[in-house]
Amino acid sequence: MTELSQLNIIQVRALSKKVNTLAGELPILSDISFNVKPGESVAIVGASGSGKSTLLGLLAGLDSTNEGEIYLDSEPLHTLDEEQRAALRAKSIGFVFQSFMLVQSLTAIENVMLPAELAGHKDAKQQAINLLTKVGLEYRLDHFPSQLSGGEQQRVAIARAFVGSPKILFADEPSANLDTKNGQLIESLLFELNQEKDTTLLLVTHDEHLAERCNRILHIDGGHLINDSNGSRAHAV
Repeated sequence: MTELSQLNIIQVRALSKKVNTLAGELPILSDISFNVKPGESVAIVGASGSGKSTLLGLLAGLDSTNEGEIYLDSEPLHTLDEEQRAALRAKSIGFVFQSFMLVQSLTAIENVMLPAELAGHKDAKQQAINLLTKVGLEYRLDHFPSQLSGGEQQRVAIARAFVGSPKILFADEPSANLDTKNGQLIESLLFELNQEKDTTLLLVTHDEHLAERCNRILHIDGGHLINDSNGSRAHAV
């Protein structure tokens, strides 16, 4: 690992991803390289089918690369097997999905407690209470997802993502399924917790205004990184 990688919580080098189709290999990502510093917020933007969600999945260890290197929290993610990637996610990563991905048979507090309990945290319940209070759901602890609105479910998902204080949070279109009011609330919570806990934030979005709130914006087009520009927060930090 190079000296440069010690200064970055994420380092991506010549990353490529291809999938096999009946017509042959289809390139999804080609020769992607960039770094992310600890505590930075980065938006990944691009048209549908540009490869941005695939990139996020690779960075989170949810998929494996064909070529290139990914260093995540100083770990060579590209060399790890599925079990090792899962262990790294449990230790260092939180994830917020567009479709919430809550366990329907568990209450709000149980959903938030789950990753902390799996990681062996003895204070999982208190962590869950604190985070659900932080996102304004202290009176909804014992409600099941079916009893919550979409905005409330996404707030539970954010609380779950931050339990255990992950070093990196990935968010895939976190406000896409919400109305404008709830979407803005969710976005504000992400940045508030990002700054308060010094968590590195990487999010995929179609929303230009949301992207502009980040320190940096990575523009993906046709599987290529075509631009790495500053967002509005780059001038405020």
